[in-house]
Formats: sequence, C-alpha cells, structure tokens
Amino acid sequence: MRLHDYNIAQKVQIVVEHFRENVAPLLNNQAKAMVVVASRKEAVRWQLAIQKYIKEQGYPIGTLVAFSGEVQDKELGEEEFTENSKVLNPNLRGRDIREAFATDEYQILLVANKFQTGFDQPLLCGMYVDKRLAGIQAVQTLSRLNRSYEKNGVKKDTTYILDFINEPEEILTAFKAYHTTAELENVTDPNLVYNLRAKLDSAGYYDDFEVDRVVAVELNPTARQSELISALEPVADRLLKKYKQAQSHLVAAKARDDADAIQDAQNELNALMLFKSDMAGYQRMYSFLSQIFDYGNTAVEKRAIFYKRLLPLLEFGREREGIDLSKVVLTHHSLRNQGKRTLSLNEGDGIKLQPLTEAGSGSVHEKEKALLAELIDNLNDIFGGELSDSDQVKANDMLVCMNHLKGKMLESEILRQQAANNTKEQFWNSPDLKQELLYASMDADAAYQAISRIVLNSEKVRNQLLQVLLGPGQLYESLQSA
Repeated sequence: MRLHDYNIAQKVQIVVEHFRENVAPLLNNQAKAMVVVASRKEAVRWQLAIQKYIKEQGYPIGTLVAFSGEVQDKELGEEEFTENSKVLNPNLRGRDIREAFATDEYQILLVANKFQTGFDQPLLCGMYVDKRLAGIQAVQTLSRLNRSYEKNGVKKDTTYILDFINEPEEILTAFKAYHTTAELENVTDPNLVYNLRAKLDSAGYYDDFEVDRVVAVELNPTARQSELISALEPVADRLLKKYKQAQSHLVAAKARDDADAIQDAQNELNALMLFKSDMAGYQRMYSFLSQIFDYGNTAVEKRAIFYKRLLPLLEFGREREGIDLSKVVLTHHSLRNQGKRTLSLNEGDGIKLQPLTEAGSGSVHEKEKALLAELIDNLNDIFGGELSDSDQVKANDMLVCMNHLKGKMLESEILRQQAANNTKEQFWNSPDLKQELLYASMDADAAYQAISRIVLNSEKVRNQLLQVLLGPGQLYESLQSA
C-alpha cells in the first residue's frame, strides 16, 4: 500500500499544495520543507511522483531526494537508483546535497533515513512525515525545524508539521522526556555486562582460545582477511552445523509424530537463536556502558570484538513463516484530515527515561497454534448479536478485520515498550491499549465499517475484542517480538 502509485500521488498532492499555500510564502518566499519517508524505495517513488505532479501543474518548485547507497526497484526497471541518478536529481551535477538544497534552486527535500539528525538548514519551515517516529528519533527528526533564522528584518516564527502516520500523544510523550532536563528513572547496573558474558560463556559454543585467536587477528594491523576467516570459521561452522542438525531432528521428529523428540529439537533451535540474540545484546550493552564505566578487564572487550565478527556469519534464525501476497490488490485508499493539534509540553508530568535492564533474560516461545474455530467463535460471540442482516460479513472478513486492527496496534511504539516491560496482566490494564484499539478501529477499511462502528460505539465490545486480541490473537506476544 505504501508503494502504491495512487497512495503516493494523493500524498504528493497534499504535500505540494500545502507547501505552496502555507510554507513557501514564509521568510520572504525563501522557506523550504522536508519530506520524511520510511524507506529508500519509497523515497525513489515519492521523488518521481512529486516531480511529475510539479511538472503537470507548472509550479516553479525544485525538489531533491537524499538516501544512502543504491536502490533497486524492479517495477521501475532494471536501473539502480542513487542520489546522483539523472532521473532523480537531474540538476545535482555531483554537488553535495546540503549545499545544493541551500540554494534558491531547491525548495523541497525528500529523505529516507538521512538528514533526520545533524542537518542544519535555518530556512526549513515545513516538515511532512510519512514514517513512524518514536522516542529520541521523533525529537531529533522534528527538531530539524528548530533552527532559528533572522535576516534583514525577516524572522522565523512559524513552522508547520503535517503528519500522515504518527499519533499526537506519542510525539508529545517523546518530547516530554527531553523538554527540560532528561532524567533516568533509575540507575543502570554496570554488572549487566558481566552477567551476560557469563551466560554466553556457559553456553559452551566457544572457548577462550577461539576468542583470543580472533581478537589477535583483529588487532594486528598487518593481518590478512584470510587469517580472520580462519580464526572465525571453526566457531561459525560449529554453530551452523548445530542449527542445521537441530532442524533435521525437528523434521524427522514431526514425521514420526514424536512429541518428546519434537520438544527436544525445538529447545535446541531456541537455545541457538537465543545465543545469537544475546551476542547482539552484549554488543549493544557493552558499547554503551563502556563509555561510562571503566571495566578494566580485557576479557570483556575481547568478547565484544569476537561477537562483532561472529554475528554476521550466523544466518540462522531469519526464517519466517509467511503468506502469499502476490495476488493482493489495493482497491480502496482514503486520506482524512484529522485536524490541527496543539501539544503542550508544560502540561502533566515529565517522562523519565528507562535505564538499561537485564539483557539475555528472554526466552523463545513456541508459537501458539490458535485454532481457527476458536477465533471465529470468539468473534461471533462479540459481533453475532450486534450486526444486522445487512451488516453480516463472512467469518473470513471478521478475521481479516481483526488482523487489520492487530496490525495497526503492532505499529504503536508505546504498546511495544509496554509489552516489553510488563507482564501480560499489567499490559491488559494499560489505558493506552484501549486507546490504540480505538485508533485502529477509526482507521478500519470501508469494507468493515459495520464492525468498526460497533467497536467505536461500545466499550463492552472493545473489552471483549481486546480479550480475543490478547488471547488467541496473540497481540501481546507479537508486540514483544516486534
């Protein structure tokens, strides 16, 4: 949907017309704007669409697009797109994008994971957001508008943000944490690194000699790539073979319908995936805490180096069960004006930042095989007596609608954080949970208006639906793994 031509064309029209009417006249017609999209492929599609629209309308507006690396989009052809592609930035001519955007030649800059931080352009007065933002990323991105400007009696005193994605409350929560003085809710325990190191060492997948061998090569300025490969290969090969062997055991156990053997094989797979996850957690934790605490222990740093080189070689754990979406076609799309919102940073309590918590304490849960009949029965109990004959929908439609609601709720950064830091019972009592269900219901597709109307008008139905989502719908578990 996000890459669909019609969707992008609608948003492009809104962005360009809003820019012309509200942003462009600011600062003696010198004001500029930034468009923030979620992916590099979206950036390419947006740039082509905005160029087309501006040309059709005959507007004197110059646009640039910024992203890193190369983008392949088979629907647009075999050519790889880069910032310097003639079709995307035809008049850039090798110039730095920051410098080019500072000229009178360009007014709108599209970005994808670039220039959202550390970009200082005082003429920036408008921002159009089509990407989910949360926490420090929201603050850093939207603060690109905060650069002051005053010249020849012209002073910057107005900025605009038009957001297609984010909820105002989530943005306000993000800014409150950094509004005056950022505070930690509690201290971070420096021993977390030692605890996780002990857990990883005890798994028995490597020994000190193998760690020292990799580190010695890494720190040797004259070492060759082949030496690093030789040092890493025994450990990587061992882990990959263990994973493949466990997969084979699982397949064989399922063929025999041997419950005990299935559980043993699954436990072995889970242990390997957790080991990989814990190594990544160790890297993140060490890189942060080592800036604050002097561990004075080379074994701690050695493992950070070792894990950094080993992780990219472990391809297991990326398998995903999926469904075939090749025949899915976007048939309806609508943008609705949700109005302007004033977000006061001075109302309510400030938000405190969470400290680092115990890493490597997670576990892999076998996916609950919720029966289709259970889901349908639950949904029929909720909606069966509430829908008129003209409103009746097929069971499959109810499931699709519920999955739509679940998908929208999975996008909430607030819910993801709460699911990660609370028990399921505590999570059930979160007021944000009911609020996010309301937001998701408002955004339901036109095909499910009957269901959406009931959800919006009845608190009882919302509570029942949350029970389904948190039960066979596996919302809590999905948020934890999101």
